[in-house]
Amino acid sequence: TMRLLVLVATLGLCLAQHNPNTKPDRTSIVHLFEWRWADIAEECERFLAPNGFGGVQISPPSESITLSNPWRPWWERYQPISYKLCSRSGTEDELRDMVTRCNNVGVYIYVDAVINHMCGSSGGEGTHSSCGTYFNAEKKDFPSVPYTWWDFNDGKCKTGSGNIENYNDINQVRDCRLVSLLDLALEKDYVRGKVAEFMNTLIDIGIAGFRVDACKHMWPGDLEAVYGKLKNLNTKWFPKGSKPFIYQEVIDLGGEAITAHDYYGLGRVTEFKYSAKLGTVIRKWNGEKMAYLREIQKILTEAHINCVCVQNVTIFLVPFSFSFFRNWGEGWGFMPSDKALVFVDNHDNQRGHGAGGPSILTFWDPRMYKMATGFMLAHPYGVTRVMSSFRWQRHIVNGKDENDWMGPPSYSDGTTKPVPINPDSTCGDDWVCEHRWRQIKNMVIFRNVVNGQPLSNWWDNESNQVAYGRGDRGFIVFNNDDWYMDVTLNTGLPAGTYCDVISGQKEGGRCTGKQITVGGDRRARFQISNTDEDPFVAIHADSKL
Repeated sequence: TMRLLVLVATLGLCLAQHNPNTKPDRTSIVHLFEWRWADIAEECERFLAPNGFGGVQISPPSESITLSNPWRPWWERYQPISYKLCSRSGTEDELRDMVTRCNNVGVYIYVDAVINHMCGSSGGEGTHSSCGTYFNAEKKDFPSVPYTWWDFNDGKCKTGSGNIENYNDINQVRDCRLVSLLDLALEKDYVRGKVAEFMNTLIDIGIAGFRVDACKHMWPGDLEAVYGKLKNLNTKWFPKGSKPFIYQEVIDLGGEAITAHDYYGLGRVTEFKYSAKLGTVIRKWNGEKMAYLREIQKILTEAHINCVCVQNVTIFLVPFSFSFFRNWGEGWGFMPSDKALVFVDNHDNQRGHGAGGPSILTFWDPRMYKMATGFMLAHPYGVTRVMSSFRWQRHIVNGKDENDWMGPPSYSDGTTKPVPINPDSTCGDDWVCEHRWRQIKNMVIFRNVVNGQPLSNWWDNESNQVAYGRGDRGFIVFNNDDWYMDVTLNTGLPAGTYCDVISGQKEGGRCTGKQITVGGDRRARFQISNTDEDPFVAIHADSKL
């Protein structure tokens, strides 16, 4: 028997900020990590829009410190010294041009907002910043905002070092410095106002939402107050009354006092467990098998979590059954799908930062990475974000990359290099451009084609061969075993010949890859060698010949 559990949260925001605001036929965001605004504008027009990408997560646009030891690391972007829109990626005019051009082709912009802190306490005094603005980190003086010592949390922090020392102490995690970064007092109306002013400037320019950095280190009530000050989106591109999409970086792998659950009412949350667990399964570590992934289907179909919004009160209607909780806790333990932003890897964990760990799959493991990304994009769980990286010179010592700090491809003066596009559509100059890999690009399209369709026709061999459909619109098959696969499966698709979008694609009515014939009984034969370049096959309504 099902019992309804009614949870009431007095949140004026309700669930508007969980909606990614992408166009109805576009479902995925790509993180163009450290790209210049001029290159993103071109990429929206020439590649992202024609291939159905919904949006771009950009690197932090606020003015940051510039560091020379180590030389211009990627993480200097996460140390703001002002809210001027002048960064390593370009000027405010270039940012505005990018937003306008991307919006005009239906690809929306999501800003990585660093609002928990300013630069590190040892940042020094001077104009060593991306626009040459003066600041004094030792005196906590940031005159262009302006912030002074009064606007920081040092008085509230109770640790000897002033830094977070114990992640099981909620007060420390939210009131002390994260790795010596000067922690803003977001409980003060003045600070909330300055943060909201920065975010509203971006909303006016035309962005669609925010990835909010380091949310675990901010009190949910403070975030609610800031989000409550945000304007609706620019009606030049968005329907009247649209709220900015909010997805919050909360690293919750379990075992800490603060959980992702604390932030569900405010917006979506990054589901780091998804990244870590999917990597473990595809790598076949710890006895994991792809067949076990069917539990996600069982969990999601049993977890019909609905909510209604009545007079600024969010009421969650949770069907409560013991089998649901048993599977959820013992199985995968992910957050509800309508709260999750998911990814195979992100800019932190691909280099061992944040919720890193050796299971994370990245472009360095391309065969497994494409499979994992294919699985994510075919599965209905969460809002999906694809990573687009730069390559750096790794130097692994005792399992740790000593060069994990390295910034984007740059000239000797530290300015970021443009992204050159090769004749075969790949990128040069150490820009990896995973989003341009045929298999990943075609799976972004697959997700758009099957959007709204239920997970269906699951099959597995109780090992690492699995298949599933999305209603009558798409079907995907994986062979992650060490032997040949030859099976006939119910695809749910109408009869016809389909082009596999992994080994090739449909071009001008012909197929450059494998062809799959679906019979009148909706069944098709799949033959996948474990030695194939990509041991998976995907077909969908729009790949029918």
